[in-house]
Amino acid sequence: MLSDHLFPNLIAEMQQAISEPGQALAMFCVGVGIVLVVVSSFVKTMIPLRWLAVGSCVGFVIYGALRPSIPVLLLNAALLPINLYRVVEMIRLTRQVAAVSAEHELAGVWLKPYMHSTHVKAGTILFRQGDRAERLYLLVDGEVEFVEIGKTLGPGVIFGEIAFFTPNGRRRLTARCVADCTVMSIDESTVKQLYYQNPAFGLELVGLIASRLSADVERLQLQLAHQSGAPRG
Repeated sequence: MLSDHLFPNLIAEMQQAISEPGQALAMFCVGVGIVLVVVSSFVKTMIPLRWLAVGSCVGFVIYGALRPSIPVLLLNAALLPINLYRVVEMIRLTRQVAAVSAEHELAGVWLKPYMHSTHVKAGTILFRQGDRAERLYLLVDGEVEFVEIGKTLGPGVIFGEIAFFTPNGRRRLTARCVADCTVMSIDESTVKQLYYQNPAFGLELVGLIASRLSADVERLQLQLAHQSGAPRG
């Protein structure tokens, strides 16, 4: 049978490779690389997943150089800097989120690298009630009013995030610039990528939405209390 010849030959090849120090190191590194790839299949968060990818790439690079195996070496040498860059990018974002959260200031520091800045004139409508939610906003300078409830926002405030998580994805309110404004925005696709890739960002975004909804509930309660206490003619 084929297995009767293949299995002994494979064992003999491995024994011959292990007998040489350089080849033994190569076999050890490729084993580590394989184990890390398997472990990464069970990891649910992106930063540990990227670290496992970095480790496996290092193992395969060493194996490819010592064995030698040029395709394995070239592939993993190309993937290694990409995975390192992604790790650094996610760690930086996580630290920014942690710093902002510790200061209790949701100033959008953790979103700015992904946002585009726009200058708009007073009276400009950023979005209308019922519009499809396509962007999340950060007000850098100026003043924005939510027309339906008469509430205004000042600089440093993120807005327009709740509609991303509603069933129909539609705006609940109309946002109008009361004065000339500088507004930064990020598209829905990027927000969702950040949400899924970075748990710290996702938790911060959920916290922001929860605080906005709590404020809406408090406002409604005050309105109901005022209406129930108003004199009747």
